[in-house]
Amino acid sequence: MPLFDPLDLAAITVFGLAWASYAIAMEWTRIGRLNLNARMDDVRAEWMRRMLSREVRIVDAQIMAALQNGAAFFASTSLIAVGGALSLLRSTAEVVSVLSSLPVALPTARELWEAKAIGLVVIFVYTFYKFAWSYRLFNYVAIMLGATPPPAERDTEAARRHVARTTRLFQSAGRHFNRGQRALFFALAYLGWFVGPWVLIGATVAVVLVVWHRQFASESLRAVRDEPPEDTAAPDQPPSGPGNSADDLPVSR
Repeated sequence: MPLFDPLDLAAITVFGLAWASYAIAMEWTRIGRLNLNARMDDVRAEWMRRMLSREVRIVDAQIMAALQNGAAFFASTSLIAVGGALSLLRSTAEVVSVLSSLPVALPTARELWEAKAIGLVVIFVYTFYKFAWSYRLFNYVAIMLGATPPPAERDTEAARRHVARTTRLFQSAGRHFNRGQRALFFALAYLGWFVGPWVLIGATVAVVLVVWHRQFASESLRAVRDEPPEDTAAPDQPPSGPGNSADDLPVSR
């Protein structure tokens, strides 16, 4: 008897294709250059260029430390999630016993449950690796920041090359951090498989729609593009109302 029935195979295939297609669209296609992550890469490059002209770079170092702490937090959280998934795998017999006593029909085959738990472990291990590598890259960026030439040398070719190298390293750190967060989002969708294949498909579609909206249609993207909110009047147009029309304005005589 096969471990997975056709519906389970179809659901996990949809999950894998959705994750892979979304990652490729974000990082390897032309449309991916218009998303929020790509805009932030441009801001990183602008930051490094302006940092070259600053004499005091304490604030830059503090911001970099905050980014490192964020990556370290997610890396430690992913490691805890790995431990939790391994505990779930070790307690398969107890979990299956509890599920079999529930009035809701849930998959209770031991082999199927263990296979799903192993997949969850793999996702969290991948997530930890991405966040841990991102943390390491942020360390490298901090070192490069400390080696930045002084403002007096900002017009030299060596200074421009250093800024270009630092920017590429900085963008690489952000890219791996984004991949780790993406894996966390899809791990939430994967949890639906423990309920059933249709839940996995629905959760996968929901996650893709949410993350796509945040990258291409969110207020965060409009803020980075410097677009005014839709419900805000233009600053050169006074709000309408009593005393604000052209006929109500005082006329000097």
